[in-house]
Amino acid sequence: MKVVVLGVGAVGSLFAARLAAAGNAVTAVGRPAHVAAIRSAGLRILDHGTEVVPLEAVTELPAGVGVDAALLTTKTYDLGAAATALARAVRSPVPTLLPQNGLGVEDVANGALGSAGWRDPSSWTVRAIHSVPVTWVGPGVVREAGTGEILLPEPDGPTGTHVRRFEDLLRGAGFSVRTVRDFDREVWRKALLNAAINPVTALRGVPNGRLLEEPARGEALALLHEALEAARAAGHDFSEPEAVRDLEKVARATAENRSSMLQDLDRGRPTEVDSISGALLRVASAHGLDLPATRQVIARLGRRGRVPPRRG
Repeated sequence: MKVVVLGVGAVGSLFAARLAAAGNAVTAVGRPAHVAAIRSAGLRILDHGTEVVPLEAVTELPAGVGVDAALLTTKTYDLGAAATALARAVRSPVPTLLPQNGLGVEDVANGALGSAGWRDPSSWTVRAIHSVPVTWVGPGVVREAGTGEILLPEPDGPTGTHVRRFEDLLRGAGFSVRTVRDFDREVWRKALLNAAINPVTALRGVPNGRLLEEPARGEALALLHEALEAARAAGHDFSEPEAVRDLEKVARATAENRSSMLQDLDRGRPTEVDSISGALLRVASAHGLDLPATRQVIARLGRRGRVPPRRG
């Protein structure tokens, strides 16, 4: 299968490498230094050893390129630009996977794809949730830092065929994939975890496993409690014990991983705080709720790193 992976940072690089190693014709689109390193020596994946995967890598997707499926693996704040680039290069819509963090991802992608010429983009895009822990090491090198899985919606409705395609594609590449019926609830579950894990690990400069220890644990639980308030206001009644168990499970499974938000600060790049914590804050505000700990970490992250313009 011909697949384009647009936005090969840490996560996108691993997706591209695994898909290529499984025999797919993959085109990886990334930043110049990363692309140059991949072209020169392949993509190196560090785990217990070193795996080198040859990849076709480019800095821009050429117009008229023929592909069977696309993965948009940029950060949420770059998603609109990536979707626009995809639609301009690939004029006829193809099944497109959206594995971003945060809320409202589909609206951003579908709006950009539609504006750039795709008809009825919502019938081609498939939202995904993943907990695959990957750390950026440097140009041409990423580290797989634990175990994780990819969640997809159950394959029904207008995108059912595309869901099945991605399920087969990703399983064939060695990923653990599961389909779930109440997918919107799982999107919120991931948002709760991101809102608790990412800001604390980023501000403290620690891997995920440190959230099992004080004082980081208490800070994460305070953010989790506020995120739960927003989720309940939006109609998703997670219990606190359930959410705490989820948090501890992820912290253990990805103990050595540096969260994506921490990696963004390490590299001097914008964080996804607006699409995660900011989105929760906006939901809460619409229901007359205040989330003081969440507001505080947004402000602290804004002082520590660049924050992209707020969406919506």
